[in-house]
Amino acid sequence: MRRISWVLLAAVLSFTLVLSGCGKKDAAGVIKDLGKVADKLESAKGAYQGAGVMTIHTGSTPQQYQVEVWYQAPSYYRISLTNGQKDITQIVLRNDDGVFVLTPSLNKSFRFKSDWPENQGQVYLYQTMLGSILGDNTRQFAEDKDSYVFDVAANYHSHALVRQKIWLAKDNYSPKQVQVTDSEAKVVVDVKFNSFTFDTNLTKDSFDTNRNLSAMNPEAKDTMGGIEGSGMPVASKDGTGEAGVTDAEPVVNQQLGAFGIIEPDYTPAGVMRKSVQEMADSKDYTVVLRYDGVYQYTIMESRPQDRAVSLVPGSVVDLGFTMGLMTGGQSDSEQKTLTWMSDGVEFRITSANLPTPEMVEIAASIQGQSGK
Repeated sequence: MRRISWVLLAAVLSFTLVLSGCGKKDAAGVIKDLGKVADKLESAKGAYQGAGVMTIHTGSTPQQYQVEVWYQAPSYYRISLTNGQKDITQIVLRNDDGVFVLTPSLNKSFRFKSDWPENQGQVYLYQTMLGSILGDNTRQFAEDKDSYVFDVAANYHSHALVRQKIWLAKDNYSPKQVQVTDSEAKVVVDVKFNSFTFDTNLTKDSFDTNRNLSAMNPEAKDTMGGIEGSGMPVASKDGTGEAGVTDAEPVVNQQLGAFGIIEPDYTPAGVMRKSVQEMADSKDYTVVLRYDGVYQYTIMESRPQDRAVSLVPGSVVDLGFTMGLMTGGQSDSEQKTLTWMSDGVEFRITSANLPTPEMVEIAASIQGQSGK
């Protein structure tokens, strides 16, 4: 009788242990589930909304941005980035008309002819996180109290970004945090989500260009910005263009001096600044910085006025804090230009031999710098 009791007790204990282990998943189980989540996002009902804070640790001081991310299948995106220090918002949209970067406070928008973000996602996009996890066969898996943690390769357009850690909630695999690090394991980008919801009731109108531009700025005009393949500004509506650049020393006028000249915190090895010149006849208070050495390139800074201009095709480049437009560079000898808007200033880096990763690093080092 005593022996039967012990057998029954052992059986009960074994069954209890099995039940207690049913809720625990190993790495293979989580990966299988994430594959199903990724498939659901591609379905007709795929959707999500997330919000959080992104901190970029480049330049002299960290820059913080409030981030909102909306997605609706099959390919609608809305990303809002607000600079907390300067209270300036930019919106990245993808809708049926293309990819747009809106700066409502300036009544300004750029349009890209691109398939973004299929081939170049952002750190705060959920699809990018899933792709990084599922695509890295050397991924490292761990867990803490309420999260699954993945350490995977960082597949971004910058050689400064090497690894990333991604925290996903155990209950529904929603993102909680992403940290991207450099070759010295220092955090370069940190995104912390305050909220994230699947299966939201977004509509097509949520991604409409004019609705988003006017909602942030009721006085917004339907203005589009663009540049030629050479990187020079397209002629304005009244037929006037930007003045040429000479090698003379600059004479900075009082209006331009009020804004200051913004210099990058990073310069490639073997390169030095050659000159700083004002385009004296420019209505946009434009300055050009020239660099020479191993690479030759110029940085153009302007404070754009509202204007209607034509557009040219280009490719989207992720700068972390916003999107950039890359034009030209179809051959090894052709100049290419990276253009972006930040804090009310339009920047252009133009070069025939400066590699794209160097362009991105220079752009990132300009962000957060004060005018001098």
